[in-house]
Formats: sequence, structure tokens, C-alpha cells
Amino acid sequence: MGRRSPETMVKRAREQALREKRELKQAKKDARAAAKLAPDEPAEGETTDELVEGDDEALATESEEATPAD
Repeated sequence: MGRRSPETMVKRAREQALREKRELKQAKKDARAAAKLAPDEPAEGETTDELVEGDDEALATESEEATPAD
């Protein structure tokens, strides 16, 4: 077997870069699809600290109901 020519190495590197680019693009598509299916979770950059007024009372009531009475 002979050596691989420099052109072969360049072609191989180009194909590898293309494959990686394709995989990255598919990963982004999968992430967007998963975000669409799970709208309850905050999107990237959003925080869960922002509550609508009145939610605090509802959460307090639910936690009191969950604790057993002595």
C-alpha cells in the first residue's frame, strides 16, 4: 500500500468538517423541537423567579394542604 496523497487528506478533512456541521445543525433542530414540546420549561435566558401576583398564595395553600395534621 502506498501513502495517501495530500489531496486525499484535504478531502477527508473537508468531509469531516461537513459531517460535524451537519451534526451540529441537527442537534440544534432537535433542541428546538424539544423546546416546542415542553413549553412549561423556561427557554434559554429566561428565569423562573418571575411569578404572577397571587401565585405565592396558591403555592402557600398547596404546601399547607400537603403537610399532615397532628
